[in-house]
Amino acid sequence: MHNRILAVDDDKDILKVVKANLELHGYEVDTAENWEGAQERLSERIPDVIILDVMLPDGDGMEICRDLRKDFPDMPIIMLTARDKVSDKVFGLESGADDYVVKPFETLELVARIKACLRRVSSPVVRDNAVIGNLKIDFKKRMVSVSGKRIDLTPREYSLLCFFIDHPGETVSREQIRKNIWKDSKIYSWSRVIDVHIQHLRQKIEKDPSHPKYIITVPGAGYRFLE
Repeated sequence: MHNRILAVDDDKDILKVVKANLELHGYEVDTAENWEGAQERLSERIPDVIILDVMLPDGDGMEICRDLRKDFPDMPIIMLTARDKVSDKVFGLESGADDYVVKPFETLELVARIKACLRRVSSPVVRDNAVIGNLKIDFKKRMVSVSGKRIDLTPREYSLLCFFIDHPGETVSREQIRKNIWKDSKIYSWSRVIDVHIQHLRQKIEKDPSHPKYIITVPGAGYRFLE
């Protein structure tokens, strides 16, 4: 089966180009020029990846991204925007996006980002589950719960948690995290993207994020996951 992509952008020309080029790469592509149209497409069939413009005529893309996360916690979302500021990129990722592509962009770059997102959500299951304190991870169902209550993680947050679980007690550097979780993305040494995602993960799994029990910061070295 071909992966389905939903591209949402108010620029008809961009949609035509994205649709034509992604279909050449074997994807099935639905398009929408606004959020209302996107909701109609989502009611008809669920895509494997959503490409979402930041500025839509009937809604703010970042707010829409937050809303999408409530209904589709594991859905890969790539933000598409003309903004090229680092603060905008970080804000987009904080909104729950998995990646951020700046216009104008090359089709090969977009395809690489899509493939990276799809790899993250379809990584092979090594074991059925893990129980660490009050934290439980069901790898088959990709479900995470804290004290019996299910929590929703973005695909990137889930990948981060799995990475930490696979390296218990080890101090892992930001570079190790980048190479494993952001393989196909350019992250500069001064970027806070990794720290922002870890901060969000802590807020979801830690009882007191300001005094974490699981994900410990190792000054000057990186992070350590304590079981």
